[in-house]
This record gives sequence, structure tokens and C-alpha cells, in this order.
Amino acid sequence: MVEESPIRAADGEQGELFPDASLPDELVGYRGPAACQIAGITYRQLDYWARTKLVLPSIRTAHGSGSQRLYSFKDILVLKIVKRLLDTGVSLQNIRVAVEHLRERGVRDLARVTLFSDGTTVYECTSPEEIVDLLQGGQGVFGIAVSGAMQEISGTIHEFPAERADGGEIEPVVPDELSERRKARRTG
Repeated sequence: MVEESPIRAADGEQGELFPDASLPDELVGYRGPAACQIAGITYRQLDYWARTKLVLPSIRTAHGSGSQRLYSFKDILVLKIVKRLLDTGVSLQNIRVAVEHLRERGVRDLARVTLFSDGTTVYECTSPEEIVDLLQGGQGVFGIAVSGAMQEISGTIHEFPAERADGGEIEPVVPDELSERRKARRTG
């Protein structure tokens, strides 16, 4: 069960992850195979999670044979978080509760969230005080900083083909110096 707590972050706190102009466009999405690679999951997992409504593509769902699902940045972020929770042994039932809670938040709100789990329950913390309160219980927990997962995705997502749900053109992303260095290292 995810504990709900109000956001008490000051203006600008962690909001710099997406400066206003670079906030992911809600009409830009990634097809299933790209979403899998970005999130680090298999296509089989993606398909199962879509069929069981754990993580549905918010831009475009599949409509019959041959149609392609289109996953938004936020969908891919949730896929990555689900994968991490599964890898640490959290039950699918508890992950479903956590995912429902995450769906209610905007991308900016998600940047302020850290998820903790004791292996049974998933807790949401949005302030250092909440984290300290949780840790004072003395039980072993692990945490997933959603902003860290967002940064990982932001660093690699531009390497994959995106498409607009409305069929419009996607403006090319101007690569930054760090991305260019990473690319050069990979290609040798």
C-alpha cells in the first residue's frame, strides 16, 4: 500500500529536471520495442503488463493486429519503476497499488517522490522528514528515487525513434556534449 502524503516542496525544488521548454510533450511517444529498451524490460513483460492493465500506454493503445502501442515519457518511467520494484521482490499486488498512485501525479510531481519498500509495503516519501520517520522504524528498507530514474531515461530516450500521436513532425533534439561523448565511446 502506498502511503499518501502532501507535497511540501519549495518552488523550483527538483523542478529543474525539465526546464519549461523541455518538459516531455504529451503527444510524443515511443513504440513498444523502444519503450522496452529504454525501461530495461522484455517485450513479453511489456505486453503482459499492458494486457493486465498494470501499465497501459497513455498515448495510443493497440487496436487489433498490427497496430502499435505508443508509450509516453511518464509511461516509460512507470515501466522502469515497476521493473525495479519487481527486481527487489515487491509483490505484483503491491506494485499495482503503487502504480495507481503514481498515475495520479504529473511528471513534475513524480520528480519529488522517493519510493521505499520493506519488501511487503510500498511507501511514498516526498520530504526528508518523511524519509527519516520511515527509517526510524528500524526495519530494513530500500528506496527508489524517481528523479534518478527520470534522469536515466532522459539521458537515453533521445537515442530512440519517437513519433507524435497526431502525426505531426518531431523537432530534432539538439544533442548535448555529454550525449555526444557517450555516443562516441559506444561506437569506439
